Amino acid sequence: MPSDGGKKRRAARARQMDELPVRIGGMPYARTTSTPTRVLGFDQSLIWVCVALLAWGLVMVYSASIALPDNPRFSRYAPGHFVLRHAFWIVLSFVAALIAFQVRMDWWEKVAPWLFVSALGLLIAVLIPHVGTVVNGARRWISLGPINFQPSELAKMAVLLYAADYMVRKMDVKERFFRAVLPMGVAVGVVGLLLLAQPDMGAFLVIAVIAMGILFLGGVNARMFFLIAAILVVAFAVMIWASPWRRERIFAYLDPFSEDHALGKGYQLSHALIAIGRGEIFGVGLGGSIEKLHWLPEAHTDFLLAVIGEEFGLVGLVCVIFLFFWLTRRIMHIGRQAIALDRVFSGLVAQGIGLWLGFQAFINIGVNLGALPTKGLTLPFMSYGGSAILANMVAIAIVLRVDVENRRLMHGGRA
Repeated sequence: MPSDGGKKRRAARARQMDELPVRIGGMPYARTTSTPTRVLGFDQSLIWVCVALLAWGLVMVYSASIALPDNPRFSRYAPGHFVLRHAFWIVLSFVAALIAFQVRMDWWEKVAPWLFVSALGLLIAVLIPHVGTVVNGARRWISLGPINFQPSELAKMAVLLYAADYMVRKMDVKERFFRAVLPMGVAVGVVGLLLLAQPDMGAFLVIAVIAMGILFLGGVNARMFFLIAAILVVAFAVMIWASPWRRERIFAYLDPFSEDHALGKGYQLSHALIAIGRGEIFGVGLGGSIEKLHWLPEAHTDFLLAVIGEEFGLVGLVCVIFLFFWLTRRIMHIGRQAIALDRVFSGLVAQGIGLWLGFQAFINIGVNLGALPTKGLTLPFMSYGGSAILANMVAIAIVLRVDVENRRLMHGGRA
């Protein structure tokens, strides 16, 4: 039986063998035990970019709307009315996004047709008198007590999910026009007719681009894609030419400062360009905008970017453009990653969301800079508008869900 002294000597020798023969700063470094690697569960950079856009948008909505109560039209509102409502919608949208993030992508795939039918029902309901609310001559909102809901924002998400699900189901016949493309075209056409009845041509344009983009990404051949694109271009051209006030917008866009247009259809664009011109390189400073003082209509919604350009200058505009470019590129990368993992529905949904947010931001930026005709589309995450913020946040939550399921699969887990 070995003595207690022998046991102690053997334990001391074992400790010496465990120690490395190198000392740094007089401290011995022994073998380290293996520790589990912590895998990041979601794309934090994507969240921080969205938070930056939301926070900047909240500040700019306050800056652009603080003087509105001086206008008799908004005299019953307090100076902080719009920013408080905007903050409320951000909080509500954050809760909705948390709920959407918990939903598996296979569930979204199952309910996609039902969401599309629900969106059609709401688009019909908004056209019914005493159900839809008329604002500035357009019937686009359904009043829900203290808040207004815009069904066209739900329609964007519903068409996106339905188009992705449709392409997965039609993957075997995607080369056949009448079996794969035509039914989707009819569905988008019905949505378009309901949107044009409101009228909301901007939302229809975004939905058409989303559906066409998903068809292309889903594998529809180039000939059919260009045929669809040509049909859409001709259809929008006919709609513009057949509508005198839309036609006048095009002429005003071509020469907004002319005597015929400066006080008419070119009024918003001309003052947006004046605001951006005043900002020059570094802007006049936060809160220093002159155009927001009842010169530039819809300064807190469609033309918020013009106020950003006036107060933050070219530097601010470049920052906004870069943030949306990075956001779109990152979302498209997540979608490609999902398709590479053989998760076609999830990949098409993510890429469709990238098309939606990127294209809508592109249109809004182009309108504010005078590069595109005036169109009533808000700047995602930034412009005042509750339904749009809600839809944008839920869309980002779905992208994050796709990313989480991608990461689980890449690390040997289950989606």
